[in-house]
This record gives sequence, structure tokens and C-alpha cells, in this order.
Amino acid sequence: MASVPTEPTYAGFWPRLGALLIDSLVWLPVGVLSIWVDREYRLFDVYRVIPLVVLSVLYSMFLVARYGGTPGKLALGLRITVVRHLPELILSTLSMVALCVPLLAMSDAQYAEVASTVGDRTRYLRANAPAWYRPVDVAGAVWVWGELIVLLTNRKRRALHDFLAGTVVVRIKRHEA
Repeated sequence: MASVPTEPTYAGFWPRLGALLIDSLVWLPVGVLSIWVDREYRLFDVYRVIPLVVLSVLYSMFLVARYGGTPGKLALGLRITVVRHLPELILSTLSMVALCVPLLAMSDAQYAEVASTVGDRTRYLRANAPAWYRPVDVAGAVWVWGELIVLLTNRKRRALHDFLAGTVVVRIKRHEA
């Protein structure tokens, strides 16, 4: 007897948020190491741009293309069918590059002076970033809020990046052995 096809169960806000939190835990060691090394080495942000972009591509694109999701999505039984994180990757890479410009223009002594706390350092870098940083930063914030609003207001619980890539995130049924 053939099974009757059913409409997929679309993953809503809470499962996707849970997946994001799990993925954040996976990235936590990288973040902690970055914060520690940032305080010690002025040009660390400059040196980490390319490896961080490569890791981001591997994490959000290769894992999705190969396995159908990031570890967080897979752990919660969610699946993605196509790579769709390019807008986020472009905006975050542009932001990182813009914040590297003031790092290259300052001395180690200046860096030590502003690097006493992460907040002071960030404020300094943002204030001294190229003029194009602010529009990129605003575009990033608009993108994130737009993702949330769109996700919460459509029946299939698709975010902006899902619409761009023609994808949906669905719950997969786990088969018991």
C-alpha cells in the first residue's frame, strides 16, 4: 500500500531559535578564543578575517549542502535543502573588513590604550571605521530584523534567506531502529 504524501511540517521560530542556540554553543570556543587573543594582539582581527570566512562557509554552506543542516538544525530534527546564507556572509565579511581598517592605522600603544575592555575597543573601531561601515552595519541590522519579522509572519515559517534561495526548513521524522 502506497503512503499518502503529506504536507511537510514547517519549522517555526522556536525550533529555529533552539538550533541557533546550539550552533552558538558550537562556535563558543572560537568566540572565547577570539576575545582573549583580540585583547593581546592588535592585528588579530585582520589575520582572522579569511579563516573566519572560510569556517563560516564550511559551517553554514558545506554542512547544509552535505548534510541538510548545521549541527543545531540536525540536532533538533530540522532540514534545509539548499545553501542560502550568502547575504549574511557578505554583510558580516564587509563589517569585519571595515573594522580592520582602523586596526591597521593604529600603533600597538594606541591599541593597548583602547583595548582595556571589549566595549571601549569596539566603540573606537566603529568610530574610526571607513564611511561605508555604517551603511553596511545598518544593512546587517535591517537584514536580521527582517529575517525575524518575515519568519514570524508567513505560514511556511520561511525567513528572507529562505525566500531568496527558494527553500523551507522542515521537521524531519526520526526513524526508530
